[in-house]
Amino acid sequence: MFEIAELGNAVKKSVYNDQVPELRTQLLLAQQKVKNSAFSVIILISGVDGGGKGDVINLLNEWMDPRYMRTIAFAKPSDEERERPVFWRYWRTLPAKGATGLYVGSWYSNPLSEKVYGKIDDNQLHSELVQIRQLEQELIDDGTLIIKCWLHLKKSEQKNRLKVLAKNPETQWQVTERDKKHLAMYDDFVTVAENVLTETSTGDSPWLIVDGSDLRYSSLTVGKHILNRIEQHIESREHESKAPSQINVHQPNEFQQNLLDSLDLSLKLDKKTYNTELLKYQGKLNKLSRQAHEMKRSSILVFEGWDAGGKGGAIRRLTHAIDARNYQVIPVAAPTDEEKLHHYLWRFWRHIPRAGQVTIYDRSWYGRVLVERVEDFASEKEWQQSYSEIVNFEEAMSDHGTLLLKFWLHIDKEEQLSRFKAREEISYKKHKITEEDYRNREKWDEYNIAVNEMVTRTSTQRNPWITVEANDKKYARIKVIKAYCEQLEKMLDVKKD
Repeated sequence: MFEIAELGNAVKKSVYNDQVPELRTQLLLAQQKVKNSAFSVIILISGVDGGGKGDVINLLNEWMDPRYMRTIAFAKPSDEERERPVFWRYWRTLPAKGATGLYVGSWYSNPLSEKVYGKIDDNQLHSELVQIRQLEQELIDDGTLIIKCWLHLKKSEQKNRLKVLAKNPETQWQVTERDKKHLAMYDDFVTVAENVLTETSTGDSPWLIVDGSDLRYSSLTVGKHILNRIEQHIESREHESKAPSQINVHQPNEFQQNLLDSLDLSLKLDKKTYNTELLKYQGKLNKLSRQAHEMKRSSILVFEGWDAGGKGGAIRRLTHAIDARNYQVIPVAAPTDEEKLHHYLWRFWRHIPRAGQVTIYDRSWYGRVLVERVEDFASEKEWQQSYSEIVNFEEAMSDHGTLLLKFWLHIDKEEQLSRFKAREEISYKKHKITEEDYRNREKWDEYNIAVNEMVTRTSTQRNPWITVEANDKKYARIKVIKAYCEQLEKMLDVKKD
């Protein structure tokens, strides 16, 4: 059973009243420090029914500054949430750096409940907990402090508490049939909860298990724990910032460096063949995209490539064949101030499509291992750990049934320069050429190494990169549309014409 520190302890009212003012003051000061720091705080309050979760949360809202803290409560997933990967609803609520998110219910609620009700087995529960640990580790690696508190109550105390509430006419409405059902399932719930807490209590995000039988005790214990964790986190970050940095020069291997060199950039289509193929595959895509919409199967298309590589032209040929109501194109530029205050994946999670919809990213989360790597906008530690984060992110899309395609449009350095010069001669394309484009050419070799490593380390069996020979725009556009049609046919189990 649960091991609870100082089990059964009760705090006298006089002691409670003496300690609360100082605790409140220190929590407010800690919030000010968080506000001026480059990290966010996530507080998860969970536990058994009747353990006083709501009362503790209400007190924390009284004690702490609401300007820098938001309370997020999760009920059953809405239709909009069910049509997206499970973690979508959580990612979009994550607090910005300098702020605190107080969660009533969290990513633990659903797997715990489903296991208790027999909707998933032990293997499925373990798989979901692995994903939760991955999520928390990604946030921790980004600097987030995660504080997890479990308010526990013995079965006899839970039963007595429900009896007291039921006897009082003013509180009997609080006792529902659901509460009675959960009381009968108490032993099963506690057994599953023990497994969940054991598997997800780590050195960076341990669970604090608190006796919830006395509100004064539980609220003081949780409040002090939050204060201590924040102070320890700030001290740890200050210590790390003062420690001498260790330079680790990353050396990609030769296989990674030469991967794209194997592409045949001489491939091309004549105008007549191109026009015939374009009509054929746009017609096919129109039909398949309508079927996917009707069957509520969504797609995510990622376009990466060299400047002037032809991403925009390929995207326009795709969208020409899709109902405008069913897709959105997300042009990804430098992150906004708001986006900089969150994990780099946050802004991409927000645009995950609903069932039957298509989201097209014109540049994407891969900027982390490309421009942010080459231009030193991210540390080596940050971009190195992002490979696994990106793979996990994309697996979450695939696990949900979303079709994910990643295109790298590859051209050589000479073709890029030719396109730059051509754009400068066309009035409506001049805006596409900037000094930064020419500056990036000077780092071609560095980008080439980064691209090769990106393709190598993030091509998985489920989500491989599709490398597109793009020196000839016509050839590239047909290859992109044809690849999307073929993958849609597989997903929808449609027989080829």
